Amino acid sequence: MARNLALTSALSLALVACQSAPSVSAQTVAAPATPAPVAETPAPAQSVPLLDYQSIHHPVTARNGMVVSQEELASRVGVQILEQGGNAVDAAVAVGFALAVTLPRAGNVAGGGFMMIYDAETDDYISIDYKELAPYAAFRDMYVDENGEVDLDAARREYTASGVPGTVAAFEVALENYGTMSFAEVVAPAVELARNGIEVTYDLAQSLEFAEDKLGSNAAARAIFYHEDGSYYQPGEILVQEDLAWSLEQIGQYGAAAFYEGELAEMIVADQEANGGLITMQDMADYEAELREPLRFDYRGYELVLMPPPSSGGVHIQQMFNVLDEFDLAEMGHNSAATMHIVVEAMRQAYADRSVHLGDPDFYDIPVEWLTSDEYAEETLAAIPADHARSSADVNPGVAPPPESPDTTHYSVWDSEGNVVSNTYSLNYSYGNGAVAAGTGILMNNGMDDFSAQPGQPNGYGLIGGEYNSIEPHKRSLSSMTPAMILQDGKPYVVTGSPGGSRIITTVMQVLMNVIDFDMNIAEATNAPRFHHQWYPDVVFVEPVGFSADTIRAMEAMGYVFEEAGYTMGSTQSIMRQGDFLYGAADPRRPGAMAIGY
Repeated sequence: MARNLALTSALSLALVACQSAPSVSAQTVAAPATPAPVAETPAPAQSVPLLDYQSIHHPVTARNGMVVSQEELASRVGVQILEQGGNAVDAAVAVGFALAVTLPRAGNVAGGGFMMIYDAETDDYISIDYKELAPYAAFRDMYVDENGEVDLDAARREYTASGVPGTVAAFEVALENYGTMSFAEVVAPAVELARNGIEVTYDLAQSLEFAEDKLGSNAAARAIFYHEDGSYYQPGEILVQEDLAWSLEQIGQYGAAAFYEGELAEMIVADQEANGGLITMQDMADYEAELREPLRFDYRGYELVLMPPPSSGGVHIQQMFNVLDEFDLAEMGHNSAATMHIVVEAMRQAYADRSVHLGDPDFYDIPVEWLTSDEYAEETLAAIPADHARSSADVNPGVAPPPESPDTTHYSVWDSEGNVVSNTYSLNYSYGNGAVAAGTGILMNNGMDDFSAQPGQPNGYGLIGGEYNSIEPHKRSLSSMTPAMILQDGKPYVVTGSPGGSRIITTVMQVLMNVIDFDMNIAEATNAPRFHHQWYPDVVFVEPVGFSADTIRAMEAMGYVFEEAGYTMGSTQSIMRQGDFLYGAADPRRPGAMAIGY
């Protein structure tokens, strides 16, 4: 039975007065009733999608397949692969390589991430962990200077910021085990885009101008992303990436071996050695993407499938939903003060626990079972006041019983056979550390900043990490990247994920809540205003539009502090399956994102 908060009468009146209006139901319009079919006569296939005229937000509709990514050309590449007979995995790998060309600040060859796959033939859910590894030469206090302070340039801007990349290894694992096409076939569209050039969009032109301080200081990057006279590329001009085209051809011809052991590896390592980086040929040769068991749990009659550690998102979304499951959020109202109070407190506890208990499961025994238990949810519930906010200073990580720049990117793919891919990958910060390995056209990551350079101190996203996330050789850093799926009747119903650094977890969580708790279609769930709390700083971040002033005032009276955060709450790329049709929604928070189906 859902709990009711024992609010004081004064606060109850304030919440009632300030509560946002409940969202309009997003149920699809029901078709007229028809007589039951004669026995053994199959029901006719749905010929057209049932459009929702009760909403102002409408997803893109398709019957056969759908690709939703943060960049139009990459989405078109994915659909092209599907139309050629490739499956969702083939298309996902092709999109990943295309984004390295068309969205260089986040799409990548030398980054890392997490991929989740649903294999319709075997009815299996697979998660691939391809987070960057700390080089063998890395050590715990490598970014701490003689004054005991963290050297932020070394952790974010210098060559020492790069971890051993995982993207190419994971794409090969996915393609060889779950795809149907060759590396050469899925890389070919990206090679063509790099060699023939892409038209510079307003978004790309602006991001390159903003990144001049970083990219302009690296000769190889400057030669690619700026004119010879140092001027910026303008919208409509053609950006050619010849070195990247060659590198992609090497991968297409020789597979991951080209990147980890062949000429490409030698060029990357030579560039590292020449510039004080740590990555060696042994680091490259020893990299392996890890297959991990996805997290699966029930919430209000649906099953959710999420990434396990070293992603922190899956564990903490389950942890938060265990708390929310005790409340009738639909009755309380979408983004009402009552709902936000409970959700913020669940967020606060989860991020506190993240700071201590999460890390690389190959190095530590992560207490996943305890964090996601009903008993711990009850403990959290008991600590949430009915009528006021907690202070983060008074909220400690739970004690287990003894024994990430927002310029990540996400894309989702669904094919006609029911195969589904949810992939989130990144260079960490926008354009990684800004360094291109000379001669390769490949931007390097700065994923080492995801470690706790000094346990107990915040990283670039304000997240506090503990000993479990300290630097050790060939260890994976903790990440907020959270590809996710909702299952209905045991089959994929929704696939989603997001960039956004520390806000990824709460962004994905709210899309899932909007679908399950508030019955929104996938476009409504995507477009709805978002909020975020991460323990420290002790602030509720909100988007500029969509939150009632009365709701904010009611929560401020409870002791909450708000800060407007712009539209930085992620960029979800999502697909929902209903009946015979796919419904895609690209997040409007980032320009250029597009859902394309056929």
